[in-house]
This record gives sequence, structure tokens and C-alpha cells, in this order.
Amino acid sequence: MKRRLFALTTTAAALTLALAGGAAFAQTKWDLPAAYPATNFHTENLVQFAADVDKASAGKLKITVHGNGALFKAPEIKRAVQGGQAQAGEILLVNFQNEWPLFGVDGLPFLADSYDASQKLAKAQKPFLEKKLAEQGMALLYTVPWPTQGIFAKKVINSGADLKGVKWRAYSPSTARIAELVGAQPVTVQAAELSQAMATGVIESYMSSGSTGMDTKTYESLKYFYDTQAWLPKNAVIVNKAAFDALDASTKQAVLKAATDAEVRGLAASKKTNADSLDKLKANGMNVLPPSPQLKADMKKVGDVMLKEWLEKAGPEGKALIDAYNKP
Repeated sequence: MKRRLFALTTTAAALTLALAGGAAFAQTKWDLPAAYPATNFHTENLVQFAADVDKASAGKLKITVHGNGALFKAPEIKRAVQGGQAQAGEILLVNFQNEWPLFGVDGLPFLADSYDASQKLAKAQKPFLEKKLAEQGMALLYTVPWPTQGIFAKKVINSGADLKGVKWRAYSPSTARIAELVGAQPVTVQAAELSQAMATGVIESYMSSGSTGMDTKTYESLKYFYDTQAWLPKNAVIVNKAAFDALDASTKQAVLKAATDAEVRGLAASKKTNADSLDKLKANGMNVLPPSPQLKADMKKVGDVMLKEWLEKAGPEGKALIDAYNKP
């Protein structure tokens, strides 16, 4: 009888442990690699997204954000999510333009030259993006634009002609092509060397956001910033489709709701970062100016040439995207 009681007790204990183990396994853990530091508004938004998912799923899904390239470097994140090494991740879409031209549509200069235009372009791009990611075993959660890109210059720039012969920082094929089209002198300078290049006169002009201007203390060497709002590249938060499909219905809904909220919050944060950066540049003696009508028209012509070149690479799919964007 004692043996039988002992056996029953042991079985009950084992069952209790099994049930406890089952409860522990009910919690799902995701890794979400990102390229930017914890203080960047994109990363802050990701952390809030993860917290919202945790709360809405009652702790069933825990997402750990790995910022600053700690888990995977920027170029590796998309492949990591696609291959299931990370369940989700944040990427700069334009970085993958060589893989598929439509990833880089928001990097085309002067195609979408305001936050409103950028949002319209994002809406036109979204179905193409979702289709491509689905083909690659992934899904799109949300996108957030970076602050607008403008022209920093040592001298007054009233037209495209004023950039002729100017030593212009080129840090990508796009920025090098802009230099060629306006007759500037492209000089390859990486971000880490930018401050020194300006201080020593290696470059006299470049295009970037106001936040880059603050980070590099551009105001110490260049005195003019023309807020051309040339392009607003987007970060996209993507998820491995198999990982998402493995979630229960209520947890899926928690992720999608948190993603919708993160997109709205991220856009507001981008606008605030943009405005704050321009205010700080002004406070440090930078002349922050709108582009003259002539400069805007000249740079739009540059954008038109680059759009034509992009369409030749992107083919019918690219044309369909641009047609959707241009619809009233």
C-alpha cells in the first residue's frame, strides 16, 4: 500500500512539474536586431513596441531588442530574419536596392520631398514590399522615415549652377550621381572622417539630415543648410513569417496592434527629431534656409534623371509603383 501511495505521489509530482514546464514553454521569446544605438529615436520606438507587445500579450511574447548592431550588423539583419536566426529585425530599405530596385524607391532624390509626400510614397510602395517580403518568407510590420535630407554648403547656393566645381561629399552611388549631374566634384568621405574633411577643406558641401549636421558639428566649418527635403529613407521592421504564424491568434493581434501604434509614434518622433536638429543648428550659428525656387527646380531636374535611370532598372514593377504614387 505504501509503495502504491508513493507511486501515486511521484506521478502527481511529475504531472505538476510537467504542467509547470508547459506553462513556461507557453512564453515565446523573439530577438529583434537593429543597427542604431539605444538613444536613436528608431531604437527607442522599437523598445516601446516590444513593451507594448509584452503587455498586450500578457507576457506570452517577449521581444528583446538588440541595438547598435550588437546581434547582427546592419547588412546582415535582413538575411538573419529571412533565415530564422532572428525572428524580427529593423532594416534601412534603401540598403537593399541592389537586391531589388523597389527597396530603394524612397532614396530617389526629390521624388518625395516632404513628410506628406513620403507617406504617400510609402503607401504606394507597401503592397509591392509586402509581396516581395512574402516571397522571401517574411512579413512587414511597420515603417518609419528618417528626417529629411538637405544640402550643407560653405557658401550661398541659389541654383544648381552654384554647385559647379564644389568639392562635394559622396558616400553612396546616389550622392555621387547627384554630384556628377550638377557638375560638383565628388569626394568619397565616410561618416567617421566627415568632421575632419570639412575642417581641412577636403569637402565644401554634402547632403544629409540636420541630425547628421549636429552629430558632426558641421556648423563649425559650413554655414549654410538648405532644407530641400530631398528624400526621406525609411526603416522597416520585418518579421519571419514562420515565427509569426506560430503565434496564437490573440498574440498575433497584439503584435499587429503594437506595430500600427509604433508606425504612428515613429513618424511623430522623426518629425520632432528633424525640427529639434534644425533648431540646434540655428542656435549654433548655421543659416537654415528653404531652397530658392531656382535651386529647387534645378535639383528636381537631377531627381528626374535619376528616376529615369531607376525605372530602367526597376522595369514594369517600378513603373507600376511610380504610377500608383503619382495618382491624385
